[in-house]
Amino acid sequence: MAILLYRLGRLSFRRRGRVLALWLLLLALLGGGAAAFIGPTTSKFSIPGTESQKALDSLAREFPQASGATGSIVVAAPEGAKLTPQAVAPVTEEASKVPGVLAAVDPFASKAVSRDGRYALVQVQFESGVDGITDSQREAFSKAGESVPDLRVEHGGEIMRGVPEVGSTEIIGVAVAALVLVLTFGSLVAAGMTLLNALVGVAAGMAGLFALSSTVELTSTAPILALMLGLAVGIDYALFIMSRYRHYLAEGMDGEEAAGRAAGTAGSAVVFAGATVVIALAGLTVAGVPFLTVMGLAAAATVALAVLVSLTLLPAVLGFAGERVLPRKLRAKDRARTQAPAPAEAGFGFRWGRIVARLRVPVLVLGVAGLGALALPVQDMRLALPDASTEAVGSPNREAYDLTTEGFGEGFNGRLVAVVAGDSTKATASAAEETATIIGGTDGVLAVAAPQMNEAGTTALLAVIPETGPTDATTEDTVNEIRDRVKGVEGVAISLTGATAVGIDVSEKLAGALPVYLLLVVGLSVLLLMLVFRSVLVPLKAALGFLLTIGATFGITVAIFQEGHLASWVGLDTSGPLVSFLPILLIGILFGLAMDYEVFLVSRMREDFVHGADARESVVSGVGHNARVVTAAAVIMTAVFGGFVFMPDPIIKSIGFALAIGVLIDAFVVRMAIVPAVMHLLGRAAWWLPRPVDRILPDLDIEGERLQREIPVQREPAELVKT
Repeated sequence: MAILLYRLGRLSFRRRGRVLALWLLLLALLGGGAAAFIGPTTSKFSIPGTESQKALDSLAREFPQASGATGSIVVAAPEGAKLTPQAVAPVTEEASKVPGVLAAVDPFASKAVSRDGRYALVQVQFESGVDGITDSQREAFSKAGESVPDLRVEHGGEIMRGVPEVGSTEIIGVAVAALVLVLTFGSLVAAGMTLLNALVGVAAGMAGLFALSSTVELTSTAPILALMLGLAVGIDYALFIMSRYRHYLAEGMDGEEAAGRAAGTAGSAVVFAGATVVIALAGLTVAGVPFLTVMGLAAAATVALAVLVSLTLLPAVLGFAGERVLPRKLRAKDRARTQAPAPAEAGFGFRWGRIVARLRVPVLVLGVAGLGALALPVQDMRLALPDASTEAVGSPNREAYDLTTEGFGEGFNGRLVAVVAGDSTKATASAAEETATIIGGTDGVLAVAAPQMNEAGTTALLAVIPETGPTDATTEDTVNEIRDRVKGVEGVAISLTGATAVGIDVSEKLAGALPVYLLLVVGLSVLLLMLVFRSVLVPLKAALGFLLTIGATFGITVAIFQEGHLASWVGLDTSGPLVSFLPILLIGILFGLAMDYEVFLVSRMREDFVHGADARESVVSGVGHNARVVTAAAVIMTAVFGGFVFMPDPIIKSIGFALAIGVLIDAFVVRMAIVPAVMHLLGRAAWWLPRPVDRILPDLDIEGERLQREIPVQREPAELVKT
């Protein structure tokens, strides 16, 4: 592996003009494809095979006029006054004239008026699904009833859900990354090239993703996740290779040799670090959830491109920059006139490595105990799909939600739909009446509307109003009880759906898939790390350290986003359950990123060990040589993820926060403290591998031992490296 990447690095450096031209051509082709074939994203979170999705599919076939998107208009009279049919009629009439609306129901006819007569709900049914609603339709709907005097009119429902978009807040993360790179390298050229390299990879990944969006259904969060991850790992991978390249240049190697050696050693670590991320993200397919599969594969493809760019484009642009990636005092023409730089062993990384070596037991105990304490809130974690109650205060959907709760109670925001399907009109009508009676007598149900029949008389709909809100734990119990009780109705098929039921089904499906996913991803990655490090204990230690990271990350996220502690610090208006796919997504991404730092740190330890260093001294060396790079990488990745915390969308906000805090914990507590402490305790045993396994496993040589032995180092002429 090291020799292959060494040759690729030298080739890219030597043929830099052609490599750059090829990447520019690829960017142009992908950009053209994105412009020509870009399609809309979707906000649907559905899982084929669940009861709620089967009901929606049945409605699309048998009751198409009731399968489209819905909206609601909440009308409120001034305090102390009551609504009249004449006052509300203009609102209903304007809503019915919105393009694509099949019907706007008079609240006085549907009895959707509050007991005090002050509030009314106008239900609006659209012909197409939510993804078919255009911006002009949404705008027309949001203006219906605005001109009616003396009434407060708020517009909500699924068609008013905002689609998260990339905004200016992400620039903050990029700006911080640029600053950290300048401070790390002491060179604007090195910082700029590292950042540019990452941006090229992200641009290629995003363009390719949008080029496929007309044929692949992308959720609205998939491009943002791909951008978030691609930018973060792209900077990190380029940073790692750039650091090793500068190290070799400072030692006196010429540019081509330094690029080849950097690609052969640091590049090998990048390949396997990227492989763990790709495995973790692609492994999301085992959950059997289409939108999660697309998110995982989109992000995995972007990460794979980041690795490819770092191994080919970066060596090429290094050829154009030459020694300008070094600070002036370290360039060849100045090295002869300056004093030799202080030995690397005097740096902070080496001092920290020796501190951990002396205090390995206290560091281990404090680290494990502290992360364990942070993980305590996990036991109260609740999961659900977000509803309008967690949207930003002042947003249209949030205003409509709050006004509906004020006038009718939270249950009106979480309506359920019971679908009764039979073979004949008589059987269906009779079963629908029986079902309405059963559901009406269920604990937690506030009201059941009269059945609505399709034209053929074979399908009936029953609107069900629960007593509690969409994400309330009691509502989930009510849904499960309804499903159990209606099983006794014979001769028809009965299923429960609606946004609330879909959310419950999604959460249950993901919770069931989580253990299988965790076992698969961790198992495959442990095997991969065993190949990389030729050790049994190092991969196990890496996996156990990750469990500490994920536990503490979930604990802090629950404390802030669910329990509301310090919620204002992240711009969160309202706390609530975590989005149901956050745990499985976070485990996949954080595991891959945690293994990045594991590979970066431990590969240097392994490199020094196989080159003859003492086991414990190799740990100090690994921390010393990589502390600066890992610190910079963690700060950059945290800044990139943290930039997404300022987005108003609660899903993106929670993902960005959890990833940012997870990276901080894993890099600074687990990898920089607990890992070296454990490695010191293990000593030579850390690199133990049973002989039968040693003979079976291929030697990947990521530490470059074979490269160093088979290809002599080519340095600059001696007169250029005198000090």
